[in-house]
Amino acid sequence: MIETKLGVLGLGSRSTLYYLSELNRLYNQVKGAYSTCPLVLLNTDFNAINSLLPNTSKELDAVLESYIHELETFDAQQLLIPNITLHETIDRLSITKNVLHPVPLSIKKMKENNWTKVVLFGSLFSMSTSYIKDPFVANGVEVILPSPEDMLFIDMVRKQIYSETETSELIEKYHRIIHKYTAKHPVILSCTELSILKPKGNKNLLDMADVQIEEAIKYCIA
Repeated sequence: MIETKLGVLGLGSRSTLYYLSELNRLYNQVKGAYSTCPLVLLNTDFNAINSLLPNTSKELDAVLESYIHELETFDAQQLLIPNITLHETIDRLSITKNVLHPVPLSIKKMKENNWTKVVLFGSLFSMSTSYIKDPFVANGVEVILPSPEDMLFIDMVRKQIYSETETSELIEKYHRIIHKYTAKHPVILSCTELSILKPKGNKNLLDMADVQIEEAIKYCIA
């Protein structure tokens, strides 16, 4: 039997499906045939979690902690949380397993690419607060924000992808905005909804979700 090394917390259905699909795709690229990524998935009542986001709170700590402790009862040593914003709460908890954390993993990737100035795309909350920006700056990476108008549009894209109400015109404009900013500086995607329908093949685009997924695959095939 293949050892299960990865535990995934099931959150928003569309973003979690993106993670699972990418994990299976990348694992299959290595293992071939009909192989799928060996993992354990613990689904949550995401409505209970999402209603408390984006701010941290003792109430959110308690809700998330109960799920994390249940996930820790499985043998998997690596934990994957398919929500970038939720990691601010994850940081507040005592967790015995290794969390595949998007912030330090992205910093490592930026250093490998010698990126010293990036544009941050995310929810309006994540673009406005210091949780992601401060660690980047502390590691020598200057963070630029989109224009106020583009920030509002990016957040609207996030919301429509989450509710599965996006149109082809909306996504085309989203891609154009990414292209506009990546023409000058690397862009960092810090929202799982923005990951789902991002343009492919842009070497100046770093997706924090994909960084987590790629690191998970390294453990799963080791």
